[in-house]
Amino acid sequence: RGERPLWDFPDGTLAGREVATYLISAELGWNVVPYTVFRDGPAGVGMVQRWIHEPELAEGALDLVDICLPQAVPQDYLPILRALDADGAEIVLVHADDALLRRMAVFDTLVNNADRKGGHILRGADGGVYGVDHGICLHGEDKLRTVLWGWAGKPVEPELLDDVTRLEESLRGDLGAALATHITTAEVTAVRLRAVMMLNEPVMPMPDRNRPIPWPAF
Repeated sequence: RGERPLWDFPDGTLAGREVATYLISAELGWNVVPYTVFRDGPAGVGMVQRWIHEPELAEGALDLVDICLPQAVPQDYLPILRALDADGAEIVLVHADDALLRRMAVFDTLVNNADRKGGHILRGADGGVYGVDHGICLHGEDKLRTVLWGWAGKPVEPELLDDVTRLEESLRGDLGAALATHITTAEVTAVRLRAVMMLNEPVMPMPDRNRPIPWPAF
């Protein structure tokens, strides 16, 4: 009952999209999305997700997605966007050049994530990198908006493509049927088509000019 209505996503579907993205993550074996299930609680039917404990950052260390001065971008970080802060000083939005984060960027392309903000990316105390807040994913129309553009135009690794191949096969069977209880049949088909497109052209997409980064970015 606490779901906020959105103009471009059907009402009452966001919890189901959270569960559906978990099912896709689990099928891929990537562990991007924490364990997520449906539950019927005091506010009605909704989703419950496993809590991720984050370690404290060392003083002065950057988070996986962060803002820094242009001259302070570390070698193992990728600059995404230059901007001015409230005082007019130049700053840069960056994210880590991290293999688990890169896998998340591939995942977001598959699930058509419309809202991958920096605050939705968690560094787990167990060493994992997790994504949360997937309520506005899996739309049939292209709505990819993300802060993870550092690998735009770069090839997708062959080992990830092997998993995408297996996903595409599962979407034509049991996984597709499971997803259809949470999203429309057309949206399930759209997931499979995005997987096929990635296999046919295994290159990360380029941002378009129409709001490629969700705002605010955190």
